[in-house]
Amino acid sequence: MEYAFEINSLNFAYSSKRGNVLHDISLKIPKGSIFGLLGPSGAGKSTTQKILIKLLNDYQGDVRFFGQSLNELGQAYYERIGVGFEMPVHFNKLSGYENMKFFASLYQRHIDFEKLMIRVGLGNAMHQQVGQYSKGMKMRLNFVKALLNDGDVLFLDEPTNGLDPANARILKDIILEEKAKGKTIIITTHLMGDVEELCDEVAFIANGKLLESSNPKALKLKYGVREIKVEYQDKEGLKQHFFPIEKLASDAFFQQLIQEDRIVTMHSQETSLDKIFILITGEDHA
Repeated sequence: MEYAFEINSLNFAYSSKRGNVLHDISLKIPKGSIFGLLGPSGAGKSTTQKILIKLLNDYQGDVRFFGQSLNELGQAYYERIGVGFEMPVHFNKLSGYENMKFFASLYQRHIDFEKLMIRVGLGNAMHQQVGQYSKGMKMRLNFVKALLNDGDVLFLDEPTNGLDPANARILKDIILEEKAKGKTIIITTHLMGDVEELCDEVAFIANGKLLESSNPKALKLKYGVREIKVEYQDKEGLKQHFFPIEKLASDAFFQQLIQEDRIVTMHSQETSLDKIFILITGEDHA
C-alpha cells in the first residue's frame, strides 16, 4: 500500500518550558483515502496538521510525504497540497472572484474556480465584496480556495461547520468526488456525522497522544453492543425488547414476533461515533 503520509514518533514542543504538546505520534495515511483527525479542542490536532503543511518545522521524529522526508521538500510542496483553514482568510474589500483570481495566481496551475464557485452556490455573489458575505458563504469560498491548485492532498478543517444541510451536502459530494480522483483528504471536524459518512480511517488524539486509529465501522463494532432493539405491538400498545444478535435464529420470542407480524421497527444497537469520541477521549466534543 502506498501512503501519502507516514508519521513516526512525532514529538513537538512550542517551547522547552511548556514541554511537548505532541507525544510519540505514529500514523500512516493511505494514498487516496479520506482520513479523519479527531479529538477535543487543544488535543494536538491543529499542531499535527501545521506540521504536515510545513507551518511548523522544528519537530522530532520522522514525517514522510509519499516516501520522501518532509524536511527535504521545498516550495514545490505547496503546489501539491490544498488547505482550507477553519477560520477563512480572505480580502474583504475584493469580490469572491477577485479573491480566487489572486490566490490562483500564486500557483503554477489552477482549476476552473468560477465553475466551482457556481456549484457551491456562490454564482450570484461571485462579484460581490467578500466583506458582505455571510459566514456560510465565506466557508464555501474557503472550500473553493482549498481546491484551487488541484493538489494531491487536501487538508480540510471543519469544512461543513455552520453550513445548512443542502450546502453541506454539496461540499461532501465534492469531497467524495475528489477522493474518486485519487486525492488524499485529511479532515479535522467535530461533526461525527460527517466523519461516519466520509472517512475511511480516523485517528483520535487527546493530550497530544494518539489514543486509537481505525476505520469507523470497526470502532462501532468494537465499542457497540451486539444486539437489536425491536419495537412491537401487542394488546397493551407499543413495546420494545432487546435481543442478542447471535441468538436471533433460535430465540422463540423473536421468531414469534416475526411470524405474527407484530414488529414495528428493528434497530441494531451500534454505538454512535459521538459516544465513541467520548469513550476514547474522555471528553464531550460539543
